[in-house]
Amino acid sequence: MHANETVLELRFPARAERLKKVRAAVHEAATRSGCTPACAHDIMMAVDEACQNIIRHAYGGDSDSEIVLRIERHDDQLVLLLRDFAEKVDERRVEPRPLDELRPGGLGVHIIREVMDECGFVPAPSGVGNLYRMAIRIR
Repeated sequence: MHANETVLELRFPARAERLKKVRAAVHEAATRSGCTPACAHDIMMAVDEACQNIIRHAYGGDSDSEIVLRIERHDDQLVLLLRDFAEKVDERRVEPRPLDELRPGGLGVHIIREVMDECGFVPAPSGVGNLYRMAIRIR
């Protein structure tokens, strides 16, 4: 594999039932890129949580609006870019729930921040929608 190679690009409707296929494709792409099974699992979980957040919060539930996922290999790192076409997110409101307030939902941001080396919003092309970037060293 070469530096800055695209290893996966998916476009899919923002529907929870689509995430099973997305998880499988992400796990396979991470494994093919040299990740250990544990690292591939972490990447798959982070992408799943981020997609669920897009569906629930950006689009307000299942939608035919699109999510675009791109995974690139940059030397010894995988860079994951998730784009939606919803209203711009107020980044100050994207905070994990305190761990002592365990209940369903709200732990996705915590999980993403725990497993990824870097994560955060970056400017979306043409200023439309949101672009979330995650990066992890291949291990």
